Amino acid sequence: MRRVVLFGYRGTGKSAVGSVLARELGVPFLDTDALIEKQAGRPIPEIFLDEGEARFRERERDAIASLPERDCVIATGGGVVMDPQNMEHLRKESACVLLTADPATIGRRLAQAPRPALTTLPPKAEIAEMLARRRPAYTAAADFCVDTSRTTSHAAARRVLELLGHGSTSDAARTTALQWFAQTPLPAPEREQLEAQLTGPGHDPQTRFLGVAGWPSGHSRSPHLFNALFARYRLTCHYTRFAAPSIGPIMKTARAIDAKGLSITIPFKQDVMAHLDEIDDAAQEIGAVNTVVFACGTAYGWNTDWLGIRKPLTGHTGSRAVLLGAGGVAAAAAYALVDLGMEVTILNRTPEKARALAERCGCRHGGWDDFDRIKPDLVVNATSIGMQPDTHSPLRDDQLKKEMTVFDLVYTPPVTPLLAAAQKAGCTTISGTETFVYQAQEQFRLFFGIEVPDTTLREILA
Repeated sequence: MRRVVLFGYRGTGKSAVGSVLARELGVPFLDTDALIEKQAGRPIPEIFLDEGEARFRERERDAIASLPERDCVIATGGGVVMDPQNMEHLRKESACVLLTADPATIGRRLAQAPRPALTTLPPKAEIAEMLARRRPAYTAAADFCVDTSRTTSHAAARRVLELLGHGSTSDAARTTALQWFAQTPLPAPEREQLEAQLTGPGHDPQTRFLGVAGWPSGHSRSPHLFNALFARYRLTCHYTRFAAPSIGPIMKTARAIDAKGLSITIPFKQDVMAHLDEIDDAAQEIGAVNTVVFACGTAYGWNTDWLGIRKPLTGHTGSRAVLLGAGGVAAAAAYALVDLGMEVTILNRTPEKARALAERCGCRHGGWDDFDRIKPDLVVNATSIGMQPDTHSPLRDDQLKKEMTVFDLVYTPPVTPLLAAAQKAGCTTISGTETFVYQAQEQFRLFFGIEVPDTTLREILA
């Protein structure tokens, strides 16, 4: 039997629901807090008091690493989700269920069974603060969700059993979704794989679906990367392509099959924001979303592009940067460059678009012809010029000087016409593959709570 792991904040009923669930399934029940207390020989409040939270988390990590990988139900402590190493262990071949409850219910339950304080705040304020702080980690931990606010532990356990046996979507919804995919340009081999996972004989109802949403999306290497990661980390997931001329039908289909998440690419990074329930502060400021996480009926929007752009530039000595383009990716690039303290000028063939983005980000702006006047140390191409099958470069060869660093955010092909010309001119070059690696690393953490080494991502993409 696949292992069942219960996540959630303290007071959501993990131990009570887990013990009932284990009895129903006829497997052992393991509570990580109880294991820690047994190994330490004293209760958790004493561990917190005498050793501090850091030492408690070490004990927790050791206890989780020792858990059996099959045939059991596990109730976890409320903070385990904050440690990627814990999530790597707990997600392996597991059905992950997030138990939730409203803050008032949690407060009443904790008043009856006090736990060590996690902050210096009053109890009610602490619950609100910790739920907000941990929300991204809880959504990453959620394959399925059960609200225990107004139900008994037995009823909640029955709901978990229903989800394990039938999934969170109906057969009719899966069939309708498959009909929608049949009208999209999904390659035949990928369509066959998707059909087998969605409605094929013996399909696993616990499989979670993710995909890249774009028009077109055939150039994306995300399906190859993510499906390889699922195999490596032993996750019951499948990654496909959601391709349509508008984002509305994509989001409707994703919600219909209770998708786990979407990677958003051109041209939907701005359009998708109208279809989301909550958007991260950085994504709001950038004005673009490239990552959608679905959990407990809510669609959360994030932007990991800016981190993928920032990380390869850490330690870059040039302070004068030119950013080519004014779309969604350019907005993320501007956010990253400003965050690095650079003097940024945004150039676009439509100067009005450059001006609008520059005013929003606190940058300078100009037309394409202003490039030579600026004499930048760093050039970042955030246009799609040079993306296969385009063979053009956004700049003339004579505009590239050997003292420049040229960063092309286009990653197909790995060496774009711009990068080839820059290398010929003696420039330092950074491939868009670097951005793809780091933004995908952050995306995977948002999807599953697991931090993949960049070396692993490069190995798969090589």
